[in-house]
Amino acid sequence: MNGLRALPFAAIAALALGMAATLAALQGDPPFGAVEMGPWRTWPRVGDSEIDPYARAVLAASGALPLGSGEGLAFVAKTDDFDAALDARCDYRISGGAPSARFWTLAAYDVDGDLRPNAANRYGLTSTALLRESGGGFVIDASRDAQPGNWLPLGEKSRFILVLRAYQLTSSAVAGALDGLVLPKITREGCS
Repeated sequence: MNGLRALPFAAIAALALGMAATLAALQGDPPFGAVEMGPWRTWPRVGDSEIDPYARAVLAASGALPLGSGEGLAFVAKTDDFDAALDARCDYRISGGAPSARFWTLAAYDVDGDLRPNAANRYGLTSTALLRESGGGFVIDASRDAQPGNWLPLGEKSRFILVLRAYQLTSSAVAGALDGLVLPKITREGCS
């Protein structure tokens, strides 16, 4: 008889544990299918019909709307090239090349996914508006303080992420043709 009395408590505890585990699984990035390229990560399958159920649940919980498989890919960087977390108290140089895409954007977001407020009211840069080097490469200075040339303001909050969205990639990224794709380097220049 004592075992029957404990059954409702065990069921309630199991239900609470299951709900807590589900909520924890829905936080952050999709758990499967990430492709890493240096500090950049992308999930090529989140925008097509073969998305896994866990990624679908993460997107539904966050309200994020991914690019469709024919539209492009979003690449997310939470660290620099030396695996140190991105922090707005530091200055960064984002340089090199970008994916062969018709158009791309680069923006800084809070770790919660919100655009970072800043005094310049500038939230990102586009591939069509960059000053370029003679070979076609570029240098972007990401900093709290205004910089000459291509400047990405970081605002005052410390932790941030970078999101590079490449639209209409020239190779079929969903088909797994990410080999040879060029993404910019992220180098920490100094901290205050």
